[in-house]
Amino acid sequence: MRWDALFADLESQFEALQDGDLYGEVADRIRAEVGKITVLDRLRGAVNTVVRVELNDAEPVRGLLSRVGKDCLLLETERYEEWLIPVTALVAVHRLGPWAEPAVGAVEGKLGLAHLLRGIARDRSPVTLFCSGGGGPVTGTIDRVGADFVELAEHPLDAPRRRTEVYNVRLVPTQSLRALRRR
Repeated sequence: MRWDALFADLESQFEALQDGDLYGEVADRIRAEVGKITVLDRLRGAVNTVVRVELNDAEPVRGLLSRVGKDCLLLETERYEEWLIPVTALVAVHRLGPWAEPAVGAVEGKLGLAHLLRGIARDRSPVTLFCSGGGGPVTGTIDRVGADFVELAEHPLDAPRRRTEVYNVRLVPTQSLRALRRR
């Protein structure tokens, strides 16, 4: 009888150790998988969610996260504005939820900031640029988008881009771009 009790006790200890090892292994694997998730994966998991974004050198923006590109995101606000924000300008994003979604063949996942800026330049829409350095927002129309810069013909938002309305042409390195607002 005593041997049966001893073997039963040893078996239960062994099972407990195995369960503990399994839980530890599962936890390690979960940590390893979470370690592979990027900011963009987390943002993709929150598409069609209202989020609040804190930016370098600009006021926070609250809006519907409508798209995520390979290096930027697009927010739509209640005031019918679109905000194109480079991921490098993010300080924090609030209200994401628990999901993440990897880029799997999605067109949005391949389109980057430069592609979207070229589309805005083609549309000739007036925009407001927010840049690092605290110089304040500037308004105008994007004339050119290079490999690593944007040229903005500065003019008032309520005036069309005409030679007589343009008072400056500003070259902005894309690394300095914090956000672009379009109405």
